[in-house]
Amino acid sequence: MIPRRQFLALTGAATLASCGAAPVLPGRAPEAVADDLRPVPNAGWDAWVAAFRPRARSAGITSATLDAAFRGAGFIPGVVTRDRSQPESSYSLEDYLSIAASDERLAKGRAAFARQRDTLTALESRYGVDAEIICAIWGLESRYGERRGTVPVISATSTLAFDGRRGAFFEKQLIAALRILQSGDVTPARMVGSWAGAMGHTQFIPTSYLAYAVDFDGDGRRDIWSEDPTDALASAAAYLANAGWTRGLKWGGETGAPGTPAGTTITPQAGGPSFTVTSNFRAIKRYNNSDLYAIGIGHLADRIAGGGPIRGRFPPDANGLTRADRIALQERLTARGYDTGGTSGVIGPKSRAAIEAYQWDAGLGVTGVPSPALLAQLG
Repeated sequence: MIPRRQFLALTGAATLASCGAAPVLPGRAPEAVADDLRPVPNAGWDAWVAAFRPRARSAGITSATLDAAFRGAGFIPGVVTRDRSQPESSYSLEDYLSIAASDERLAKGRAAFARQRDTLTALESRYGVDAEIICAIWGLESRYGERRGTVPVISATSTLAFDGRRGAFFEKQLIAALRILQSGDVTPARMVGSWAGAMGHTQFIPTSYLAYAVDFDGDGRRDIWSEDPTDALASAAAYLANAGWTRGLKWGGETGAPGTPAGTTITPQAGGPSFTVTSNFRAIKRYNNSDLYAIGIGHLADRIAGGGPIRGRFPPDANGLTRADRIALQERLTARGYDTGGTSGVIGPKSRAAIEAYQWDAGLGVTGVPSPALLAQLG
């Protein structure tokens, strides 16, 4: 099961924002700006930054770099809220794959692969990582570059370092981000990412960037933020190669399916299909330590390459509904004017809100819980 906060990042349900208006980059629609992801005055953060500056200088960061980095930076309350939010609810593999390998993400993935075929093929030749795997990471991390994030990394990492819950970790990320700026790979204005400081097409945190980012296009900068995804894709390939990726070995596949290699068998969802995985599955987990994430990457890569959907069946959920039932429920609510946020079969916050609104209007007990009885009533 994958935590809800990771699932929301995958689906794009969590909005990202910058200080002020989100930058509109050529060829890309602007990302949403959440009010709580704008900087606000905070005397405590100001004092923390003043105390941090000598530590940064002792780590080799120049005063000029610090001045440029913190000019316009600030405390962002929404970053703290998101970091402290650890919902207990989790999602099944069936739900995860419904989003990770949705028809839309697959179609965009095949189109993105076609656009970047020469680059992806060159990366496979250089690093040994399957071109489709690199493309799938791109797809899950930023929707093929559509959602790279707009939160200023210096503001985000300094806010989290100041907050203190994971202060040491985020101060390390802040120092790394300052080193990136000092190297000249990017300017403070362009160094944006997620609320937690993950950056670019393939969402590298600053320390991972310093360790693995590469200048594949030879322009003298490791530019993972550019509209051109070349360096970001190369950096993901370099990361997996360093994580122990074995050239020519599949990640795994559904147990018993044609082409699935020998390996270890796992069943991430009780009653659902099993998967046989190899050491390359474990390499993917170095990118994100989740079985669901690694299966999502592998399966999306297989689909981009022309493979078919999962053959095995998933059991009904805890409410007694199959995925087909959940899709039908969403479709019927949508037809009645209740916005479920899509008809993927995943019952997320919007679907629950739509159920609650319908139950209220129909004079029913308001629970927000999908059920066979509710589906029948909507039929």
